[in-house]
Amino acid sequence: MRTDPPATTPPTTPPTTDPRAEDVLAAELALRYGSPLYVYDLTRVERAAADLRAALPERSHLYYSLKANPHPELVRTLRLAGCRPEICSTGELAAALAAGFDGADCLYGGPGKTAAELGEALAAGVRTFSVESPADLRRVGAAARARGVTARCLLRINGAGAGAGVGLRMTGGASQFGHDIADGLPDIAELTVEGTELWGLHFFPLTNAVDPQGLLAEAVASIRTAAALEAHWGRPLRMLDLGGGFACPYAAPGERPLYDVVRAPLEAALDEHLPGWRGRLELAFESGRYLVGDSGRLVCTVTEVKESRGTTYGVLDSGINHLGGLSGVGRLPSLRAEPLHLTDPDPDPDADPAVAGPVTRRVALVGPLCTPADVISRATEAVVPRPGALLAVPNVGAYGATASLLGFLGRPAPAEITVRDGRVVSADRLALTRRPLPVHDRPDHQNDHDQSDHDQSDHDQNDHHQNDHQSDRRDLVGRTARS
Repeated sequence: MRTDPPATTPPTTPPTTDPRAEDVLAAELALRYGSPLYVYDLTRVERAAADLRAALPERSHLYYSLKANPHPELVRTLRLAGCRPEICSTGELAAALAAGFDGADCLYGGPGKTAAELGEALAAGVRTFSVESPADLRRVGAAARARGVTARCLLRINGAGAGAGVGLRMTGGASQFGHDIADGLPDIAELTVEGTELWGLHFFPLTNAVDPQGLLAEAVASIRTAAALEAHWGRPLRMLDLGGGFACPYAAPGERPLYDVVRAPLEAALDEHLPGWRGRLELAFESGRYLVGDSGRLVCTVTEVKESRGTTYGVLDSGINHLGGLSGVGRLPSLRAEPLHLTDPDPDPDADPAVAGPVTRRVALVGPLCTPADVISRATEAVVPRPGALLAVPNVGAYGATASLLGFLGRPAPAEITVRDGRVVSADRLALTRRPLPVHDRPDHQNDHDQSDHDQSDHDQNDHHQNDHQSDRRDLVGRTARS
């Protein structure tokens, strides 16, 4: 099977919408709801789900990773498209439930699960968990036993991988993710924990793999490892989650790649290494960015243009508090904001009529925050923006608002608007709130009787406050509707 990267660029999904019509709608929404704002096109979400399903083996289950964007309308749209929720927190669980999923639909993963969150998830009906280690498995087992239920667990594997040089590698080296099998396969006895049933395996070797052949190589390596573990344990797997890695441009122009070339080779690899998989194995894949990435863009306004030592600065009303907060610490690439394609009714009075075409200079786009880290794009040769102009950052439906520094410097979150066929489906914004917690004054010296009574009272109050805390956590990023 060929697994080396192809010499040609992979095909991409062709645009099917009119960019100018999208820009006109974005400008109308900015007038109605204010700037900045995110606009999500639900039709693009549906199209991405259909494209990805067509690329996967038959009978595959597709999970949506809510960390990419937990907006309720996007999650609801993907539920109706046949996806299931992959979650890593009780906040994401609440978002999935609000979008109409049941707890039993969810796959709950992530490192460092606490007893409190496991209890909340089990109480909501979650029964399938991805565990990162035997210790994580034991924590899930203890929480399940306390509630008299059994949890189906997938052991996440940190395998060798295929070494494909694509995307961001998640496993294959030292990592907090997955059970490391570099020194040998785990013994089944170590994974036999009361309150749990070892249901299968979970792999997620890399992310954002533009090259379909590189992604295919990693998936085939995971299938081989799964077959080796199945043989080592002497028992059939019931579920195999091969993860994701499906790419989408981020905060820059471009189209989603298509992965239709991987379906037949994946099915062939499954037939070879896990014979009979179609009748006995629940096969799963995950995606976040691919399903929602190209659905959204951030529309913002130029508030000022200023010169400083040979560089022109366009100051925007949106920055790393609204998009790509990690770019300020060098964890994300420079973003791209481009003007909307609108007819300019007010030509630049300072333009020189003798100069043909727009003048370009070194331009940096920065946000409104009081920190030099608030840079949207570094100084590059570009057309100088004008105060009042609307700009848009494309392909930010994933890792946009909720992956940003929303609480920094106390500025309001951007409005988030979902649309379908040019019509508004929903309009809201995230709101951070601060809620008081009870203050416990404990005297330094009490007699044993008083102390015992006090401890029991605290225990009862803590049960009540734990419920309040769970509600507070959901309200912390609660959405407030805008009319």
